[in-house]
Amino acid sequence: MINAQLARPLIVALVGNPNTGKSTLFNALTGMHQRVGNYPGVTVEKKIGRLTIDGRKIELVDLPGTYSLAVRSADELISLDVLLGHRDQHRPDAMVCVVDANNLERNLFLVSQLLHLNRPLLIALNMVDIARRNGVVIDVEKLSRRLGVPVVEVQGNKRRGIFELKAQIGRLATTTDVPRCPNIYPQSFVEASQKIARFLPDGDQSPQCFLAQRLLLDSSGEMLRRFAGDAELRAELARQTQSLTHQGLALPSLEAIGRYQWIEELLQGVVRRPVQSTTLSDRIDSVLTHRVWGLLIFSVVMLFVFQAVFTWAEPLMAGVEFAISGLQSLAASLLPQGVLNSLVADGIVAGVGGVVIFLPQILILFFFIAIMEDCGYLARASYLMDKLMTRVGLSGKSFIPLLSSFACAIPGIMATRIIENRRDRLITILVAPLMSCSARLPIYTLMISAFIPARSILGGLVSLPALTLFSMYALGIGAAVVVALVLRKTILRGETPPFVMELPEYKLPSLRMVLMRMGERGWAFVRRAGTVIVSVSILIWAAAYFPRNSEMASSVSQKYDEQITVLQSSSGDSSDHAESIRTLARDRDREIAAGQMRNSFLGRAGRAVEPAVKPLGWDWKIASAVIASFPAREVVVAALSVIYSLGDEQDESSESLRDKLHQAKWDGTDRPIYSVPVALSLLVFFALCAQCVSTLVVIRRETNRWIWPIFSFLYMTGLAYVAALLTYQVGVRFFS
Repeated sequence: MINAQLARPLIVALVGNPNTGKSTLFNALTGMHQRVGNYPGVTVEKKIGRLTIDGRKIELVDLPGTYSLAVRSADELISLDVLLGHRDQHRPDAMVCVVDANNLERNLFLVSQLLHLNRPLLIALNMVDIARRNGVVIDVEKLSRRLGVPVVEVQGNKRRGIFELKAQIGRLATTTDVPRCPNIYPQSFVEASQKIARFLPDGDQSPQCFLAQRLLLDSSGEMLRRFAGDAELRAELARQTQSLTHQGLALPSLEAIGRYQWIEELLQGVVRRPVQSTTLSDRIDSVLTHRVWGLLIFSVVMLFVFQAVFTWAEPLMAGVEFAISGLQSLAASLLPQGVLNSLVADGIVAGVGGVVIFLPQILILFFFIAIMEDCGYLARASYLMDKLMTRVGLSGKSFIPLLSSFACAIPGIMATRIIENRRDRLITILVAPLMSCSARLPIYTLMISAFIPARSILGGLVSLPALTLFSMYALGIGAAVVVALVLRKTILRGETPPFVMELPEYKLPSLRMVLMRMGERGWAFVRRAGTVIVSVSILIWAAAYFPRNSEMASSVSQKYDEQITVLQSSSGDSSDHAESIRTLARDRDREIAAGQMRNSFLGRAGRAVEPAVKPLGWDWKIASAVIASFPAREVVVAALSVIYSLGDEQDESSESLRDKLHQAKWDGTDRPIYSVPVALSLLVFFALCAQCVSTLVVIRRETNRWIWPIFSFLYMTGLAYVAALLTYQVGVRFFS
């Protein structure tokens, strides 16, 4: 009984088909009173909102969008688990089903299943404005009487009908009435399900019968694996299935036939539709889904989105970087010189900056994704790209996350949430980091500008540096195609599922909902990935800082201090001496930093792996910079600057850093370290490697398992090593 435990919140499940506006309605009902997490043991995200109605606290659980409780996907299985109270879930006290008024027949299939669950049910009839615009007339009162449940007209994106919906949800707290179950099955099937129900755990008779029916109708095997572990239950299920088959019942189609016949009878005299004609939506689709014009328009749209993510975020990221630099300087000035100063400034503050720096790109990307999703264009884009993506073993829904990953793999991986198929989503996550993100640009810029000749080719149409840069992007795309095909044929074996997607009605997006979704994704990234990223950054700082070599630092200081003392005591132009003294002091600090780096655990690690990277043309200094860049690829530029005694203020456009690279020699020899083959080897390695802890952490959060980020790191690092090895070895022979 719902009102038996007034002390605890009323738990209400919000269910509905995809593209019914369920998430918009959830946000309208709960506002900012939400928390986000994952369902126990699975990767699908759940949202719980809180609201209070007439003094009664209510928890609204937003279930994944699903067309049916006939389990064929992870989302459907999760919805059924929650509605039945399985897997440590508290069974909801009541249910609110969001129904698209423009697609009533299809949406009522799920409603007819919910009527079997012996819980109070409320129908939120959403998008009534679109239905009326299309000439659909619904007798809401008659529909409510026939269903035996309240039906409330709402328009979630404009918050219309929300007050009445809340009032009806409040009434669920005081009612014990449950809707009557539709009689859709033959008597023999009902009797068979009752016999199977006796072998199921104790519970409400109606849900147990419903679960027994699901076992009889299970075509995917998911229900059998989850609920039929008992040998006696399996034996009884086999007997009843065989008996019904002998009676001539076609179990795979039994439910669909029965439920749609019930829906047809239910809606007689309830819904009136105009004579079919070409609608405005049809005319728009004839252009936006056209194989030529649709692709052209989509290319322009995505070029704009990609450019916005890349350029709009740049000043914001620069502002974040400036703020972090200011905080580092402030921390360094307030704290005494030493380990605590470096820990706070270079470890903690820099680590926080490594998290926050990605926020502008994430927020901008999800702003556009939310707009395209809310207005109905995202479904068309996925449909349009399906043919191309199918050739590499993915679906059209993988295209936008992969395209987004050119700006940053983190929002690209988070954008895979639009992919319902678990295998497709996982493959997309695993290949998304191969797209050349913006963090690789500093490395590309440094190596290309320093070592690739600025020659024009193809009759002056393109320069060699530009072609090299393009080749790095093309390399990532080609590698992603190969890896996706290999994964599809091996550890994630399976056929590409048929691309089935409902094309929702076009509508104006709600700015409030767009901003709310954008904020949710940004906060989710900071909350989930932030702590781990900061922790790893501190570990890398410690590896580069310890152990300290006091004797070396003292020796270098003494050498420079003697020269400074001579200048200070000499006569002459004081301004010239002041500048020389500053230069000597700066050179002293840089040489000490370089010596400490060589002596540090990070420097030792670089020397330890030098034999392994020598075939790539690298020495221990390059190896140390690569190891240091694990938190973020772009760190390699700052690491090289410190290693070559230039300080960490250099960037990829620094002439002094380029000169140092040209002058660098192998230890104890006059042989230059850097050459065109070495530069190409580094470029190829960073084009394919997994040098980004932020990306790995997000993969862990999105897959809910450590095995996949570990697998990503291992396969990408191995791929990068082999490709860099081949590049260098072939390059040495070509340029020698």
